[in-house]
Amino acid sequence: MKSSYTALLTSILSSCTVLATHLPLSIYSSQSRLNVEDSKVPVQLGVMSQCPDALLCESVFDQVLQKVSNKVDLSLVYVANIDDNQPDFGVRCMHGPQECAGNVQQLCVKKHEPFENWWAFVQCHNFQGREKIGRPDVALKCARAAGIDWENSGAAACIGLDGEAKAKEGVNLLKESTLLGKELGIKNSCTVLISGKAVCVHDGTWRNCENGHTVSDFVKQIEDEYKRLNED
Repeated sequence: MKSSYTALLTSILSSCTVLATHLPLSIYSSQSRLNVEDSKVPVQLGVMSQCPDALLCESVFDQVLQKVSNKVDLSLVYVANIDDNQPDFGVRCMHGPQECAGNVQQLCVKKHEPFENWWAFVQCHNFQGREKIGRPDVALKCARAAGIDWENSGAAACIGLDGEAKAKEGVNLLKESTLLGKELGIKNSCTVLISGKAVCVHDGTWRNCENGHTVSDFVKQIEDEYKRLNED
C-alpha cells in the first residue's frame, strides 16, 4: 500500500514539473510584477515662483494631475542664478529676494510634507497673487490652508518659524535647485520636462511643443512614457 502511494505521489510531482516547464514566461513575469510598484514618470517644471508663465504652467498641470496623478512624480525646479553677493540667499532671483523666499517656502514644503499638502500649498501661493508669493504671512496662511501643522512641521524649521525663508536648510535647497536647473539646461520659466527631456516651454506663449501643450496633450505624453517605463 505504501509503495503504491509513493508511486502515485511521484507521478503527480512529475506531471507538475512537466507542466511548469511548459508554462509561458509571460505568466511568470506578470506574477512577479504583482508585488512590484510601477515606475512613475518624472515630470519637472522649470519655474520662478512669481513668474506669470509659472503660474499658468502650474494651473495646467493641476488639471493634468486630476487625470494621471498616480503615474507622475512631479517637482518644481527653480530658475535663478548663484550669486554670493546676495546676502540672504546667495542666489539672485529674477523677480527679487521675495521670489527667492517663495522658492524656499515651496521647496521646504515639498521636502517635508506629503505631495498633496505641498501641491495645495503651491496652489494657495498662486491664488494669493504672484506679487505676494514669498511673504511670511502668506506662507503661514497657505500652510494652514494646506493642512500643515506649522509649529511641529519639518517644513517650518526648514523655512524658519517666522516664515522669512532664511533658515539654512531652505537656503541650501534653493541653491541645489538652482544648480539642478543649470544642469538640466533650463533657461526659461516655464519649461516642462518629462523624464529629463524638455518637451514644451511657455515664455509669453507656448513654443517648442512638438507634441502639443494642452492638458490632454500632456496627459497623452505622460501615459506614453508611463507605458514605456513599465514595459515587461
